[in-house]
Formats: sequence, C-alpha cells, structure tokens
Amino acid sequence: MPPVPTVVYFTHDHWHGCRLSCSNTLGWMKNFGADVWSGVVGSLISVVIGIPIIVMGVSGDAEFAVPVWLWTIGFAILLALQLTCMWLMDVLPRRIILAVFTGQVVLGPILVLLVPRAGWIPVLLVFTAAMSSYLLTPTWSYAIIGLNTATVTVASLISGGDFVEMVIVAAIYALLQLVSVLSTFATLRESRMRRELATAHTELGAASALLAESTRAEERLRISRELHDLVGHQLTALTLELEVARHKANPPVVEHVDRARSVARELLADVRVAVGQLRSSAPDLRETLERIVADLPEPKVHLLIDPEVSVDEQTATTLVRCGQEIITNAIRHARATELWIQIQTDEDGALTLTATDDGLAQANFVLGNGLRGMTERIEALGGRVRFWVDGGFRVAATVPAT
Repeated sequence: MPPVPTVVYFTHDHWHGCRLSCSNTLGWMKNFGADVWSGVVGSLISVVIGIPIIVMGVSGDAEFAVPVWLWTIGFAILLALQLTCMWLMDVLPRRIILAVFTGQVVLGPILVLLVPRAGWIPVLLVFTAAMSSYLLTPTWSYAIIGLNTATVTVASLISGGDFVEMVIVAAIYALLQLVSVLSTFATLRESRMRRELATAHTELGAASALLAESTRAEERLRISRELHDLVGHQLTALTLELEVARHKANPPVVEHVDRARSVARELLADVRVAVGQLRSSAPDLRETLERIVADLPEPKVHLLIDPEVSVDEQTATTLVRCGQEIITNAIRHARATELWIQIQTDEDGALTLTATDDGLAQANFVLGNGLRGMTERIEALGGRVRFWVDGGFRVAATVPAT
C-alpha cells in the first residue's frame, strides 16, 4: 500500500487557544527538553573524561596495563555502546539494546582496571549504573552497582592506596551510583504516573462527554414524545372539530372556520417537523471531542473538524471512542508531545479520520486490544482503518456516508 502523502493544514491548538500551521512530518528533536540536554551533557562528559587519559598515556604520564592504542580502541567501543544505549534506546529493538548494554557493563570495569591510577575513569561506571535503571529491574541495577563498586575497590588497591582511602573512594562511587539510580527510578515513576493520569483523564473525559450527549439525546427524545403525544394529538382533535363545525356553520361563519382549520393544520405540520428534527438531531461531534482534549496535560492535541461533518449518534460514538484510543495510544506507547487529529468529509460524503503524533513508535509494532477494538468499531460501520509509522504513529480511517 503506497504511503499517505504529507498533509499540511491549519488546526486549533487547545493548549494555547491559537491558530497555527502544522505539518504531519515532524522531527523527533523538535522538543529539546531536559532528557535531551541530560543526554548531551552525559555524552560530553564521557568524551572529556577519556581524552585526557589517552593524552597522558601517549606522553607517558599515565601507566597502562596494555598499549595505549589498544585501550583507546576499547574506550571508543565503550563510548559507542554508551551512546547507542543513550540515544537509540527507543528506536532499536529491546534485545539489541540489552546486548549493547551488556557489552557496556562488561567493558567498563575492564577499562577501569587497565588504568587503575586514572582517577576519573570510574565516572563512566556511574553512567552505566544510571543507564541500567532505564533497562533493567532494580535488583539488576543494584547488582551492577555492586560490580562497579568492587571494580573501583580493586582499582584503588592496585594503585597502592591505603585501606582508608580505598574505603572512602569505594563509598563515594557507590553513593554516586545509588543516587543516580534512585533519582532515575523516581523520575521514571513520576513519568509513568503522569501518563497514567493523562490516560485516566482521557477515558473520564470520553465517558463524561458521551454521557452528556446521551442525556441530551434522551431529553430531546422525551420532548419529541411529549410534543407528539400531547400537542400533536390535541391539534389533530382540533382540526377534526373544526371540520365538523364547518359543515354545521352558517355561510358567514364558514370563512372563519376554514381559516382556523388552516392554522391548526399548519401548527400540526410544524409540530411534526419539530418532532422529526428532535429525533434525528445529530450530536455535536466537535464539542464532544473538545471536552475530551480540554485540560489534557500531554500530549498537546490539535483538533480540526470539518464544519460540514454531520453524523448520527452511532457514528459519533464510534469516532469519539476512536479519538479516545488514539490519544491513549499516544500517551502510553508513543510518548508523544504533540498529536494531530482531523475529521473531514470527501466528495461522496464519506468521513475520514486521520491522526499523527510526534512520538517514537516502532515500525514493527503489534496491534493491541485498543487498536483492534478501534478497527472493529470502524468496520462495524462498513469502514476501514489502517495504521503505520512514518516519523510518528499514524492512523487513517474511512467511514462511508450513511
């Protein structure tokens, strides 16, 4: 299936309440946040630590257990492994990242022990411990802290330090690793709770919007029944009475009776039209979706609904549930910061729903229960839906005209 072309359109930003131009093609570096800055700083620190050691080895000011060129190659490999884990963690398959991280865990202590008197090299082990909190369980992270601390202790022993110095150095590096791991776990837990809160907010908003629309629909139905059963029947009876009066009235009165009967018939026709409109009144899709995305902390949702879109209650419910699932997917899996949803009609009257985010979805994704449920809802209306990844997770659904 050929790729869907990039669409550029104007949307309403429900975060800032302004109009802005958006493109479906976005770079992942668009939001240069704290995570990116910490990655840049960590990468620079790793490079800055290694280069002086290499220079000292070349000049003979540092003792290496192996040739300097061999240690330099090992350091370059460690740096490559670290950068791969740091920058491609959400891009490469997990098994590859775990293999790369295993190499980092093994190679780091080796490089430290090969230059035991180079004081700052063990800082690389702190980065390894911090990285473990993103990939492994706390038990494994604490095991890596123990391995790295033992490495620092052995390096201090090889360098000829006394017992007190050895204990102090080992304690300092153990504390640094522990603080980095615990702070990372706390950050990840906060991020997970924020996503869960946003998901709950979306689900609650959808349920509240659908309940409100259902309540309005029931009220319209009640009013239409009251009009039909009471006013309609009374006007019908009045029309019949006027018909009888016309046949019994004297000629001067017939004209007034005909005029009253005509008014009664017009009123009866107006009541029937009003009843029909109340029964077939389409729900406000825009208002319903806006209630779902209002006050959503993240992602920032840009919503565009064609003014010509008019749907029945079943289609509106399906589109609302699909929008809810798209938002939930962007929060839970893509970790997106921006989401664009567009609903419009084509020349044949068919509805099209398109969505894209700026998250980090993988091309080999597997449909979960939510996306499968979305597919079933669209297909139940005779439509079709497809999902793909192209710079972000994308959805395109079509519902035929009713």
